[in-house]
This record gives sequence, structure tokens and C-alpha cells, in this order.
Amino acid sequence: MATHTATLPNVSVKIASPGVITPALSLWQREVVRFYRNRSRVIGVIASPLLFWIVIGSGFGNSFNAGGGTQNYLRFFYTGALTMIVLFTAIFTMMSVIEDRNEGFLLSVLVAPVSRSVIVLGKVLGGTTLAAMQGIMFLVLAPIIGVHFTLATLLLSILIIFLIAFSLTALGFIIAWPMDSTQAFHAIINLFLIPLWILSGAMFSLQHAAIWIRSLMYINPLTYGTEALRSLLFPGTAADFSLTTSLAVLIGFTVVMFGIAFAVANRRTTKPAA
Repeated sequence: MATHTATLPNVSVKIASPGVITPALSLWQREVVRFYRNRSRVIGVIASPLLFWIVIGSGFGNSFNAGGGTQNYLRFFYTGALTMIVLFTAIFTMMSVIEDRNEGFLLSVLVAPVSRSVIVLGKVLGGTTLAAMQGIMFLVLAPIIGVHFTLATLLLSILIIFLIAFSLTALGFIIAWPMDSTQAFHAIINLFLIPLWILSGAMFSLQHAAIWIRSLMYINPLTYGTEALRSLLFPGTAADFSLTTSLAVLIGFTVVMFGIAFAVANRRTTKPAA
């Protein structure tokens, strides 16, 4: 176990460091317990995308051929609703960073004998766990619309959900870390993250988009997650990317977002609000 030495005028005190894993797991547990104790937040995160899926999907129904195959819009929009659940959960759990700062909890963690990387790891793992669990719960509804899983399909779908959750949670951490206002956080979400979801192929396919919209969708990492899930759940759907390409982009995006989250948290110019 590593130690930190604090030197006083005539006294040398060694403070045992708790390491990385134990404090990170403590923060992870706190995130999970805190989220599920807030019943209204849990209901809102699940009910909103479910309502979107049923109302929008049923509203369009068979009015147009969204996926380039034989599926109706309710089936096509299912993966969009799934990514919406993961995005909403991942991003909104990171509001706890702002709340912890305003309540003084973050300051107590920052002055503890642990690395700031512990905060990133614990917070991001907590948000990832919550977002992935919510996504997997929604995945259970897939057989209702005729999706039949093999073991390989199910495991790959869970892996993709986890990668989407991890990368988006890290992105939420990056946005939340310098902020001290939940109102500003919501403004960023409305301005940036909702278009990120819409331009992921959640509501319309790449093949049917205008050229300039398609260009934006190609550079949107979330597009690759949505397309990967759609190709797994609906094998007959035309896809612009192979599963291997989608996985490679998602893994790269996850690594980059997590790296930026580490860098942002370890900037010594960052000061928690009093």
C-alpha cells in the first residue's frame, strides 16, 4: 500500500493511501445507490424513450420504408429509442458531479489522499453501469417486435451498449466537471447532445438523408453504435458500415473520451466552487 508523507516542524507523519480500486468502487457504489433512490429520475429515464418509441413509431407505422428493407418504422426506431435511453442515463447521471461540487462532497474527495483519476474512474464506471443496465432492460422488449437473439447476438449487443454507455458517460463527465450550474448543463444537452442523438441514424437512416446531413452522420461516433445495434437486431437492414468498423470506431471514441476526462480532472487550474 502506497504512503504519503506529511512533514510538520518536528514531526513526520505517514498517511496510508487507499490506492485506486477501493475508493473508485466506493464512488461507483454511491452513484448506483444515489440514482436508484431517486425514483422519479429512474422512471423519467425509462419512460421518456419508451413513450417516444411507441408514439413516434406507431404514428409513422408503415407510412414509409425507413430502413431500406421490409421493416416498419416501429421496428426501425427501436434502436434509436435504445440509444436514447443509454444517452439520457449516461449524461444525466453526471449531473451528480455538479451536485457534489455544490454540496461540498467533491471538495472532500479532492483533498483526500487519492488521485483525481479515482474520481474519474468511479464516476464514469457508476454512470456506465446505470446506463448499460437501463439499455439492457429495454433490450428485453426486443422480442415483442419480432427480434430473435442468438447467444452471440445478445453478447455483442450488450458489448455495444456498454461501449456507448462508457463513452457517453465520459463525455458527460467532461461537460459537467467545469460547471457549477445544472441549468447550464441542461442548456449544453439541449444544444449539443440531442442533435448528436438525432444525427446518429436514430430517427432516419443514412441512405435516406441529404448529402450534407449524411456527412455529419458519418463523423458522429454515435452513428456507429446505432448502426451496429440495428445490424445485429435486424440482420436484413441495409448498413453502411460493417460490424467490425463500428466496433473499432466505438472503442476508439471510448478511449479518447476517457482520456480527455482524465486530462480535464487532473488540470490543476480546476477549482471546485465553495
